[in-house]
Amino acid sequence: MGFARTCSVALVGVEGVVVEVQADLEPGVAAFTLVGLPDKSLSESRDRVRAAVVNSGAEWPQKKLTVGLSPASVPKGGSGFDLAVAAAVLGAAERIDPRTIADLVLIGELGLDGRVRPVRGILPAVLAAAEAGYSQVVVPEQTAGEASLVPGVSVLGVRTLRQLIAVLTDEPVPDEEADEEGRPDAMLAGLLVPGAGIGTGLAATPAEGPDLADVAGQHRARLALEVAAAGGHHLLLSGPPGAGKTMLAERLPGILPPLTRQESLEVTAVHSVAGILPPGEPLVRRAPYCAPHHSATMQSLVGGGNGLPKPGAVSLAHRGVLFLDEAPEFSGKALDALRQPLESGHVVIARAAGVVRLPARFLLALAANPCPCGRHTLYGAGCECPASLVRRYQARLSGPLLDRIDLRVEAEPVTRADLLGQGGRGETTAAVAARVHEARTRTAARLADTPWRVNSEIPGHELRTRYLAAPGALATAERDVERGLLTARGLDRVLRVAWTVADLAGHDRPDSQDIALALELRTGVARGVPVGAGEPA
Repeated sequence: MGFARTCSVALVGVEGVVVEVQADLEPGVAAFTLVGLPDKSLSESRDRVRAAVVNSGAEWPQKKLTVGLSPASVPKGGSGFDLAVAAAVLGAAERIDPRTIADLVLIGELGLDGRVRPVRGILPAVLAAAEAGYSQVVVPEQTAGEASLVPGVSVLGVRTLRQLIAVLTDEPVPDEEADEEGRPDAMLAGLLVPGAGIGTGLAATPAEGPDLADVAGQHRARLALEVAAAGGHHLLLSGPPGAGKTMLAERLPGILPPLTRQESLEVTAVHSVAGILPPGEPLVRRAPYCAPHHSATMQSLVGGGNGLPKPGAVSLAHRGVLFLDEAPEFSGKALDALRQPLESGHVVIARAAGVVRLPARFLLALAANPCPCGRHTLYGAGCECPASLVRRYQARLSGPLLDRIDLRVEAEPVTRADLLGQGGRGETTAAVAARVHEARTRTAARLADTPWRVNSEIPGHELRTRYLAAPGALATAERDVERGLLTARGLDRVLRVAWTVADLAGHDRPDSQDIALALELRTGVARGVPVGAGEPA
């Protein structure tokens, strides 16, 4: 009787569980039994592993073979267990020493010819292995760079099962032929979800992306964009078609600061599981940008799918921007489903196959027309929408959702002078991004000993007791609360925006001018604050 064990990782959302792969050989009629709650694609690994072992020059044991995946209560799926199953079988057959694979974590799919194909979710899988105390992992050669992002883990990238056997038995490692230069690597197909597209959800680099200087006019909206980027505040741009709402939102990722190391790992893990991680770019360093069409379903926004839920748009935009153009055209249920992740920074999806918790801390940008035809606010434009239709259209953005939006700005029609550049071009993306970076630096210094990163994450209680505004600065905001113009949540959000305005201006704490500008950006009601107030000269 032969026995061997090794390890692999089962992914549940973006979290991993280390699975022990055990192989047992007993005398009897040759058979291959796989147990441990495998799904269809994992059950098919019996045929893939048998063919890969034989075509790699090893002998397949002609005995009763049982492979168990433990813990058996955890659902397991995908083809990433193939490499671990093959190693466990070869260990039980004494082709390799069982002791050499006992503490190894092996992840990869096997082709029938013995080639090791890459799979999605390598980064979160290796992270789970490292947290469980494992220090050696074997992955497909194409994903070795992604696995190497985890510190303290020794990574071995293999191209074929023959190479792995040679390494484990101290034999000469064979040189495997690579694909012809210039031809696409067919092995990378396992990393991409069909129809998702390469790079979906990633913004262009600042050098390649659109420039904020291309936007004509819209001084108040540009200011709101800068405040949103500096403090992580959610933004609503409303106004007639052609005013530049979409142009502004598309330029928002360009003024966001680069991701930190921890944020990059979080974003890369989500994109790896979703199958949209660009080949050759193992670490995402830029804030992601996701702009789903208004016909998107609730499942595509928050996550879902058959079996265990897959990441949706809110998770693909984690640590970046989620832009909903023509927001009133989205399903009401889909929009209201955003309320929970806007508050908590994650989304919990419960399905029959299990419950998955996915990260979803994003900056929400909404763009909306005033009515179905878009001409309701334009003087003499001939809007023929009945008043009842206008009210129903605007009511598609529910009150509870709007209460979670920090900044609400009206995008005015572009004047001829602005369009022809007679008033001069606006600031470039690089100039605004530099101010945002300085403001974020001030915020980070103030919040150094706290669990929060940006002003939008500070709880209301802390704002009212620990981070106080200047004496008398809140008088106007307090009157708005008494009149019912602001809710308790709204007051907290005004305070958060005021702190961001103060950080942009270099103030130690918000003064009455900063509060007035925050109120105007929150309510859309002019407070007599000129554009530029609260900003550095």
